[in-house]
Amino acid sequence: MKLPTDPSTDNNVVIGIENASVKYFVPRERVGTFKEYAIRKIQRRIINDAFWALSDISFEVKKGEIFGLIGANGAGKSTLLKLVARVLRPSEGRVWVRGRVAPLLAMGAGFHMELSGRENVFLNGTLLGYSQKQILERFDAIVEFAELQDFIDAPMRTYSSGMVARLGFSVATDQMPDVLIVDEALSVGDTAFQKKSIDRIREFQKNGATTLYVTHSMGEIEKTCDRAAWLDHGHLRFVGGPKEAVDLYLDRKPAAA
Repeated sequence: MKLPTDPSTDNNVVIGIENASVKYFVPRERVGTFKEYAIRKIQRRIINDAFWALSDISFEVKKGEIFGLIGANGAGKSTLLKLVARVLRPSEGRVWVRGRVAPLLAMGAGFHMELSGRENVFLNGTLLGYSQKQILERFDAIVEFAELQDFIDAPMRTYSSGMVARLGFSVATDQMPDVLIVDEALSVGDTAFQKKSIDRIREFQKNGATTLYVTHSMGEIEKTCDRAAWLDHGHLRFVGGPKEAVDLYLDRKPAAA
């Protein structure tokens, strides 16, 4: 996807989101089969309701920041990350990003569960833009960081969710990106690997990389992030210090949520 030309004159700004909105269309009635859908479509009996996943979002992220996104399920966090990852266009507004993006949008994304871990390293690395030569050169380091030496030739369907997340993070972060996107990918790992992953993110930060970090752990947001944004039903409610963002979110969030 070709993004709009970077309009910022500030070289420290690496992500610009300007009045971005995303609209989805949801069928009003459930259709059980594709055949039934096709018949209704021909008969013009499919009625869709518009749903705004994001509404008029604007903020910037600077070089070297670890920037958190918080909000309840369905708030629009993952949709926003997809805009930055260049896999989704805004329905309105514009989004621009400087540099190479390494997305970890969902646990297991880019992996084929019937292939071995070894085969998936090459598959996922290729999807991230690495050449076969680069993957071969870095293969041992990727597997070592993921701590999967004894399981790398087993089918990925035999992996636990934590093992899948470890391999995905290791492939995506083997080379430092300009922008790293982490969407709950660390939440399924064990505590030791989470710490190792955060240490790698901080090392990237020292060298100028920017991280967008989504997690439901408010403690991690306060401890790890430089700034944070609170999304609520597709609307941006706050951008600023992580503690203030968390406090505002928790005050608004229902106790049962």
